[in-house]
Amino acid sequence: MKIIACNSNKVLAESISSYIGVPLANASIRKFADHEIFVEINENIRGEDVFIIQSTSHPANDHLMELLICIDAAKRGSAKRITAVIPYYGYARQDRKTGPRTPITAKLVANLITSSGADRVLTMDLHAGQIQGFFDIPLDNIFSAPPIIKDMKKKFKNNSNLVIASPDVGGVVRARAFAKRLNAGLAIADKRREKAGESDVMNIIGDVNNKTCILLDDIADSAGTLCNAAKALKNKGAKEIFSYIAHGVLSGKALERIQNSAIEELVLTDSIQASDLIKNIKNIRHISIAPLMGEAIKRISSDSSVSALFD
Repeated sequence: MKIIACNSNKVLAESISSYIGVPLANASIRKFADHEIFVEINENIRGEDVFIIQSTSHPANDHLMELLICIDAAKRGSAKRITAVIPYYGYARQDRKTGPRTPITAKLVANLITSSGADRVLTMDLHAGQIQGFFDIPLDNIFSAPPIIKDMKKKFKNNSNLVIASPDVGGVVRARAFAKRLNAGLAIADKRREKAGESDVMNIIGDVNNKTCILLDDIADSAGTLCNAAKALKNKGAKEIFSYIAHGVLSGKALERIQNSAIEELVLTDSIQASDLIKNIKNIRHISIAPLMGEAIKRISSDSSVSALFD
């Protein structure tokens, strides 16, 4: 097995490498003066099972090109099998036509990854499950639930007033699954969105009065939906509000909104590498998905069941 780390999340790649017990391959991924990306794998990978770790987070286009070029380099280096390990799959929210003459970019990205030479894809918490069908190669979409639930059980031990809240109707299935595992209540924020990037929470469905509420979602980007939902929960009498998010994109004024919101603590996975600015914010904490991703990689390499991780 060879593990190659691209530049988007070196910290996670090193943690995965440490968990598996396989050192990162010696690879050089850099830019020329005109910002063209160049990849050179500095060791023999002929006949190897190669895993390339890269989240397509900001800057999404640079990180996507790094991934594609690295896959091509591995293919031309005669790797036996190439798995693109994408903890955060960028462009996932463009999974359908939202109007006339608009693209389905999630499908385009799937085509690019396949055409570049990847044999399979490992990703986590896809924004839309149907993206799995955009690939003509095997795709494993694993879930961040195990480390998140473990952290919740540790933090909210013996809390009988726990409510799992979804910030919008689209996240109800996820919230219900967590509520069942934690034996907690369920609440839903009824959201009305006027335009992209802005949202307005109109109502809360469920009993949250004097409860400890956990807002659960897959992505926090501008954090507008999240903070509006927290405000609505507080107005309905919620005692404490926490939030767990799989992918902390946190663009624009997201950090400012979170710091000024009713959320006491926001817990993110490290699928996207945290900037120094995020690390210095007291009410944001990260939990690692390295053991989860590492175990999935080991199972793929040994042709074992990945789905058994979640039984």
